[in-house]
Amino acid sequence: MSLLSGKAVIVPWDFSDHSMAALRRTLELVADRACVHVLYVMQLPVAADPGVVWDMVTEDSMQQHSVAAFGRLGQRYPEFAGLKLVSLFGDPGGTITDYAKEQDAELIVISSHGRTGLTRLMLGSVAERVVRLASCQVLVLKSLGGK
Repeated sequence: MSLLSGKAVIVPWDFSDHSMAALRRTLELVADRACVHVLYVMQLPVAADPGVVWDMVTEDSMQQHSVAAFGRLGQRYPEFAGLKLVSLFGDPGGTITDYAKEQDAELIVISSHGRTGLTRLMLGSVAERVVRLASCQVLVLKSLGGK
């Protein structure tokens, strides 16, 4: 039995063990896997990067590579098989919450890397920004590693 209504559940993804744990927890919470939206947010490619200058890296190729990498993960971890990755560009916190609003999501399940001190100050906290900006409920899964 699921406590969720069957609306979209957004799981931000960054290919880390933390996001894998968040996706696993989400799959335990939902009754219908079809409502799970795995969302990967990338920074736009920089125009001065050699790959961009030589037309080897484009936004389309970046999206295709991320979707393909997630697909390969489904082969390695059967619990992820059949899930689709949505790949977007932008500021992670804002893009995640905008996407959740567009999908009329009921929940965002996000992992926190557990950074503290100077590392947190320098890198910021996507999870904290999502909690602040989201128009739906947010479940933050705290890392115990403190990396």
